[in-house]
Amino acid sequence: MKQYIYITFILILSSCTDSFLTLYPNTTLNEGNFYQSEEEYILLANGCYISLRNMEKNNHWVITELASDNLGIQYCATSGEATRGVIDNFLVSANNETVNNFWSTCYTGVYRCSKLLQELERATIQWSSEALRARCMGEALFLRGMYYFNLVRKYGGVPLVTTPLAGQDAVNVKRSTEEAIYQQVISDLQEAIAQLEQAQDYEEDGRANETAAKTLLAKVYLTLQNYEEAGKLYRSIIQAEKYILLPEYADLFNPAQKDFKETIFSAQYSESTSGLSQRFIFLHAPNTSKGDVTQRPNININWAGLVRPTQDLLDAFEPGDKRKEVSIGYWYGPDWDNTVYDIPYCAKYKPPISAPDDRCGDNFPIIRYSDVLLSYAEVLNEMNQTADAIPFVRQVRTRAGLETRTSYTQQELRTLIEKERQVEFCFENHRWYDLKRTGRALEVMKAHGIREKARKTFIPANAFEMESYKLLLPIPAEQIQINGLEQNPGY
Repeated sequence: MKQYIYITFILILSSCTDSFLTLYPNTTLNEGNFYQSEEEYILLANGCYISLRNMEKNNHWVITELASDNLGIQYCATSGEATRGVIDNFLVSANNETVNNFWSTCYTGVYRCSKLLQELERATIQWSSEALRARCMGEALFLRGMYYFNLVRKYGGVPLVTTPLAGQDAVNVKRSTEEAIYQQVISDLQEAIAQLEQAQDYEEDGRANETAAKTLLAKVYLTLQNYEEAGKLYRSIIQAEKYILLPEYADLFNPAQKDFKETIFSAQYSESTSGLSQRFIFLHAPNTSKGDVTQRPNININWAGLVRPTQDLLDAFEPGDKRKEVSIGYWYGPDWDNTVYDIPYCAKYKPPISAPDDRCGDNFPIIRYSDVLLSYAEVLNEMNQTADAIPFVRQVRTRAGLETRTSYTQQELRTLIEKERQVEFCFENHRWYDLKRTGRALEVMKAHGIREKARKTFIPANAFEMESYKLLLPIPAEQIQINGLEQNPGY
């Protein structure tokens, strides 16, 4: 875990305002400083979000959406896109840069959260309100739980560290079991709920709150097929009526008016500086479209726009589904081989509003209320309460302009929920986790691979050879070499 052992613990400070987006850096604290005020602890809590922001904009989508049947690599004469293409084709190795960076980013987040929790335990400052201290603790616990949840779903058992370690102490930590990691995630999220419940008067847009922690814990239980505990949490969130479905799906993805009514938790971005922004539209626009899609012809995207919605995703939308025109854009022009046609691209994330370059400020949704509804429907259906589950699916489909039958068999509703989740959350990093959680990943991706290879002559012959070990990523080679960690079987 060398990547985070030797991190200079740089956290970004700012003045305290009502907007989370303004809580960004203009000076620094380092690990040796003595924290003397609640303002400094709040800024330490802000620092715990940095890894989340970096993870979502840089590599999480590669190992989830690109690894699923939603996105695929498109051939480009100027770039083979080796780092991402091998993930799309399930040919990844332990030396892959994205695999390594995702691991490092998560553990940087774990370290920062654990550091904050340690400092809060030994702090002697006078807080203006204990609720603020509870909020800081709840945020750290929630985010650490999220980082470990992502790690265990992608790598299996990983080193479990809940205190800031340095030097040889950290090197000596070996992999824990998946069960131990899940136990820690559940413990962190349960305590996060308890702490954030005390901090309801200090909730701010963009920060984790009690509902976010409950929803994430419910997703953990759903992943572990503990339907009873997941159902209790989802039911309590629905009954609280704190969040709603927005009337129009398109309103979720308006960077000029960011949503906090349906979006329970999101990664926050700003156009103000390069470090605080993301560039999703520049990654997804057809790489021959110049500035037509990005609205920034001064930005060269030849090395970026190499991913494309798959035909499988396009086919998943029913006729009349209003979500398709929000999620999928089309640019008419020449492809890499000069064939001219309507080229699809991810349209959920928009060009910059005012930045003159490639700085975009769209937030990235991580937990939405529609996820609560569809997940609760899944829980009820798996508990043989299919009739009770249908109304929650209907709510999501009605907004999309689709009809829902009054009766389904359990398997029919299971299939419908899977399809609904694919189109409702496309490009939001759910699809791969959904397929793996429901035991459908190998079957779906093998069939997807056959269709992709028939459509794309540039895909390697040994791509999409699906075996169970490919449900996990390899442990990064650097971790094997430096920390002596055991590699996942098959790699």
